[in-house]
Amino acid sequence: MSTTNKTTPLFSKENFILMLVGGLVIALGMFLMSGGKSEDPNVFANNEVYSSTRITLAPILIVVGLLIEVYAIFKKPKTAA
Repeated sequence: MSTTNKTTPLFSKENFILMLVGGLVIALGMFLMSGGKSEDPNVFANNEVYSSTRITLAPILIVVGLLIEVYAIFKKPKTAA
């Protein structure tokens, strides 16, 4: 008496691709937020540290990447019927 136990994988290929895209968007946001080092340590580069890229764009990209990750985790894989 053999019983076949059909289990579906938790994540499909599409989920992993979405997770990779989300990770890349987060990494891009972190990269854009980094830096701000001045040539002279005694000079504070106000326009570099408080640029719109570091203050606005980078955090938005990080939040979008996190939302992509959450969507990728909760997305159900398509079942082959």
